[in-house]
Amino acid sequence: MPPSPNPHQPSSSHSRSTSSFPADSASPLLSAFTSFLTIAIHSLLYHRGLYPEQSFLAARAFNLAVRQSRHPGLCAWINDAVDAVSARLRTGSVSRIAVVVHGPPPQQVVVRERWLFDVDRFPNSWGTAAEIRAARAPPSHQLHPDEHMGQDADDPQKINWADIHEALRAALQRLAFAAQAEPKLPQGCTFTLAVELREDAEAPIGHPQLWIPSEAHLQPPTKEKPDQGEALGGASTKPIRSVRAKPLFFECWLEKGPEAPDEITQSNSGTTYSASSS
Repeated sequence: MPPSPNPHQPSSSHSRSTSSFPADSASPLLSAFTSFLTIAIHSLLYHRGLYPEQSFLAARAFNLAVRQSRHPGLCAWINDAVDAVSARLRTGSVSRIAVVVHGPPPQQVVVRERWLFDVDRFPNSWGTAAEIRAARAPPSHQLHPDEHMGQDADDPQKINWADIHEALRAALQRLAFAAQAEPKLPQGCTFTLAVELREDAEAPIGHPQLWIPSEAHLQPPTKEKPDQGEALGGASTKPIRSVRAKPLFFECWLEKGPEAPDEITQSNSGTTYSASSS
């Protein structure tokens, strides 16, 4: 996976659920969430000013006006990163997803913001890979989110897509409002996408290496290493939205780092993983 493109270069890429979903529900639900995540990342990059405003175009998703980057390298990077997150979600190994904003040079190690999506209540299984392929919906960046709306709303065993999309739309609105309300970031900030794994999850190793361990100051506590990384928790925390649209339950919030934090020594160990550069 290529590194996220430089924002200042011109364009030329709770309690845990133990349930599982049947493949015919799991695949569209996972696609709906990854579509939400893709749109959320584009929205954060736009409203936090990480890329030039003119490099975004107006679009619609979940019947909501949104912003989408026109930068080909950035769009490709986001799609690849979200696909990698989706693969980890299918295994039930992800506790949280974070869009991490780092300070400008020479303070790249400084964490200015972490936009968190707590998915620890997601199921441990979304069906087998073969089942999901057989029932596959369009990829996240090609999803048509209104196609299931209103179907089977009166059947408690079926997915109420109207409720799902309303909840995701409301979360995107609150996320955009929160990002707009925050003070402007300094020029030169960068970002990455990270996942925090559940305690019992296996590390995402293999070839190609899609994920690399995050720095020690971004690692959550574990049984082996009970001390939380210094950059986690933030100087302040701002709740954004709780999504309660059965069977999707997740939380969104912002962790803000100190305005002038001390430089933190880097180390490569732990159970938070960031999108890899290769």
